[in-house]
Amino acid sequence: MPIQFSCPACGKQTTVADQYAGQSGPCAGCGKPVTIPFAAGVAPKYPAYQSSGSGAAAAGAGVGIVVILLVVGGVVLVCGGIMVALLLPAVQSAREAARRMQSANNLKQIGIAMHMYHDIHKEFPPAVVKDADGKPLYSGMVLLLPMLEQQRLYDQFDKSKAWDSPENLALSSINMAVFMDPSNPSTALGRTDYLIITGKNSILEDVPGMRHGLETVVDGTSNTMLVIEVKGNASWAAPNTWDISKPFDGSHPGVVQAVFADGSVHAISKTIDPETLRRLVERNDGLAPGDF
Repeated sequence: MPIQFSCPACGKQTTVADQYAGQSGPCAGCGKPVTIPFAAGVAPKYPAYQSSGSGAAAAGAGVGIVVILLVVGGVVLVCGGIMVALLLPAVQSAREAARRMQSANNLKQIGIAMHMYHDIHKEFPPAVVKDADGKPLYSGMVLLLPMLEQQRLYDQFDKSKAWDSPENLALSSINMAVFMDPSNPSTALGRTDYLIITGKNSILEDVPGMRHGLETVVDGTSNTMLVIEVKGNASWAAPNTWDISKPFDGSHPGVVQAVFADGSVHAISKTIDPETLRRLVERNDGLAPGDF
């Protein structure tokens, strides 16, 4: 039986089925919480529609049908609003979980590509490729393209020129899903949401003549980060890196994901202690970071 009630905040009258008595949801008028009351009595029954009879009777039946339709429509609209309000957070949470998993898969692929490069060259690629004068040309991500099923793009890229040179700019502007965190709404061309980690004592520390092999990771490959999520806008080919002096942030609520030197991907709390974060970056501090 339908229940008619008024919002205590704005006075909007609404009709719902009695099965929703006692439930709460946002008012369709003002959006403030309202609890559906229990029915105080029995609602009157409407006469059944008859195909024959006087015009007045038929008109009365027609009115009855219209009222019923309005009541049913009110039930659908109000109940739908309550259900959407209750389900929306769960839907949003599920979508974010799926996006976060996709980002973790991207990091996993990049980590595998790093190891494939290591298998061939006996060390990881440099974080930034430079020319003979030490001028940065492009990111080490370019060297990973063949391991990410982008051999053709790698062959077209002029490795002797900068990423934004006339020869390479169009290629550097190509969007590739493996470099893009789906939680980042940016529409920047060639965007990457993952950067190779550099800085003092990192695996890919920028020191002339330094090797970047696994044998240098004294703290253990499962304790040392290699590539990290960021809120990206620049091209994957640009010579950008991340170190602990830069913001520790990404597009996912509460956590930043990173691939470690052993190829595993972990979600790290954005509120991590700075000292623990430093130990996760450094390859040879002699300390285990513990739980993160």
